[in-house]
Amino acid sequence: MAADVTTKHLTWDDIAEQTERITRGLLPDPLPQTVVGVVRGGLVPAVILAHRLGVRDVRALEITHTVDDATNAAKTAQPVTRNSASLGDVAGRDVLVVDDVAGTGETLAAAAHLIGQAGAARVRTAVLVVNTSNWSGDRPPAQAMTAIGKTARGWVVFPWERAAARTGESS
Repeated sequence: MAADVTTKHLTWDDIAEQTERITRGLLPDPLPQTVVGVVRGGLVPAVILAHRLGVRDVRALEITHTVDDATNAAKTAQPVTRNSASLGDVAGRDVLVVDDVAGTGETLAAAAHLIGQAGAARVRTAVLVVNTSNWSGDRPPAQAMTAIGKTARGWVVFPWERAAARTGESS
């Protein structure tokens, strides 16, 4: 890890606080009918948010913008989608797309675009953390996404990543 990269280790209490903030940010609008987690990091917060919101329809979308999990990993030219069929039929549905971290904002934007093209009636986005040191979106994060748990500068390590590292799995 580069010496000049600040690392923030989040706890499960941080995740609870961020998902509560996102939940409040989605209300009083109608609740989504479907929650889609961006594979891998967005799956855990997607399930937590689905429980908080009382949404039973949870799906996954594998879309990535980094070539690996290393700190400040190289990015692909654009987000790459694999197995978009995992979305199933979202036509006419109100969908919330969730990811763990947004650096450039391009992954969530691409996911939202894909879901919109699949016929969703409404697409909202939520992210636990926006890494403002990498942000390159054409709009400020608060305008580019529906709900944000928090902003941070630097690399963010989530509790489920630390758990995988302790058991010898790759994060």
